[in-house]
Amino acid sequence: MTVPTLRSTSPSAPQDDSRWSPRLWGILAVLCIVLFLDGLDVSMVGVALPSIGAELGLGTASLQWIVSGYVLGYGGLLLLGGRTADLLGRRKVFLIALAVFAVASLLGGLVDNGALLIATRFVKGVSAAFTAPTGLSIITTTFAEGKARNKALSIYTVFGASGFSSGLIVGGLMTGIGWRWTFLFPVPIAIAALIAGMVLLPRDRPAETGGHDIVGAMTLTGGMLLLVYTVVSAPETGWVDPLTLGSFALAAALLTAFVLVERRIAHPLVRLGILRVGSIVRANIGLVALFGSYLSFQFIVTLYLQSVLGWSPLRMAMALLPAGILVVLAAPYAGRMIDRAGTPRLIIAGLTALSLGYVLFLLRTDTDPNYVAVILPSVLLLGAGFALGFPAINIQATNGVKDSEQGLAAGLVQTSGQVGAALVLAVTTALVSTEESEGLTAAEMLDAFRPGLVLVTVVALVGLAITVVPLVRRRGGDVPGDIGDVDGDAVPVEVASR
Repeated sequence: MTVPTLRSTSPSAPQDDSRWSPRLWGILAVLCIVLFLDGLDVSMVGVALPSIGAELGLGTASLQWIVSGYVLGYGGLLLLGGRTADLLGRRKVFLIALAVFAVASLLGGLVDNGALLIATRFVKGVSAAFTAPTGLSIITTTFAEGKARNKALSIYTVFGASGFSSGLIVGGLMTGIGWRWTFLFPVPIAIAALIAGMVLLPRDRPAETGGHDIVGAMTLTGGMLLLVYTVVSAPETGWVDPLTLGSFALAAALLTAFVLVERRIAHPLVRLGILRVGSIVRANIGLVALFGSYLSFQFIVTLYLQSVLGWSPLRMAMALLPAGILVVLAAPYAGRMIDRAGTPRLIIAGLTALSLGYVLFLLRTDTDPNYVAVILPSVLLLGAGFALGFPAINIQATNGVKDSEQGLAAGLVQTSGQVGAALVLAVTTALVSTEESEGLTAAEMLDAFRPGLVLVTVVALVGLAITVVPLVRRRGGDVPGDIGDVDGDAVPVEVASR
């Protein structure tokens, strides 16, 4: 899922904000469908993980790569994707990436090898890294700034949230037929969107100046991939094994190289000076805590409900659906809530709700839980926490940033969320020792999941503390309307109505 946070000043074709032509509606529909598929793909495949593992003989560590491969490909190349669209043309990049998404989805439904399946997921993540920022930039350059653009962004956001929520149900239905259908289901939709996009999307000219930071993108993605792989494989090879230590050292070297490249290259993926702004850094850490804990919790709960409790994929999807519904219902009102309460209050409320949901689940769940009394309260708290925290963090990440760096700030926070989530999931997986689950009782399997649940809770609490501490230290009475106030630089909150 992505929340639009760009506030581009690019001119737009339509002059009348109140009436859109059928072509404009068609352009928005294409972009919304692709974002819907992006959100759908994350949650839909998550439902199918136990079935995939059973048929292909994949353990917990391998299954997490089906999720991590996607988010690492997405997060590692997201900034490069937005820059490529500027340099080569938005229409061209969007359509090529969408075609790659459709082909990778088709291949994912046909392969019989775990490594090849993970590879298709990584390729799909890479394609999303190009369609997501490009689709957003098409909106900001096609719809006039003001009422028209705000309306378009509102519809766009709801489709992203709806895709994530619908993925649970669609995934349950498709997995009931066969897990391969969770990969094949998006194919005809993506092809239809591709054909419509070729007809409707406006042609644009590439930028005359600028450059690609290929080295930066490769060192960042390579370093994160190696770091996640090392964390996942370390429990089996040994944390002090020379191979493990060497992998950690190489990952650190690649990430260090990324920082050095960004400091010296003319057109960096990330201008490192932006990280000196405390409010932006806290927003990025906050999204790592929120998305990382949420995605890792969903990974554990998917295995718990199906492997421990023996629930069907559809029953599990229905059990988690209330969280997605809350996100969808709250999405159109995010801007109003931020205007009234300010981003810090909503971030604190969101991370608090998430933390309470994790704690309740950790303390109360067993091998025969009552859904209404035990599982549903946690599900509702998680849905409320995500609905409150996710848009507020995205808005906070771009507050006070000049127009020329809005794209950088928006891409940076989305990259932090995706890459951070992959890392949290990797550590969570390393703590969950269920590689040899045959012969284990339900109670023993649940005990194996508990360390991962503890980590998920700690990650959310750390994110909450990082948000709260600056406010506690602030002298004065009222909580500011923006975290930027904490640093002494009051920054107005600009929120597009959603």
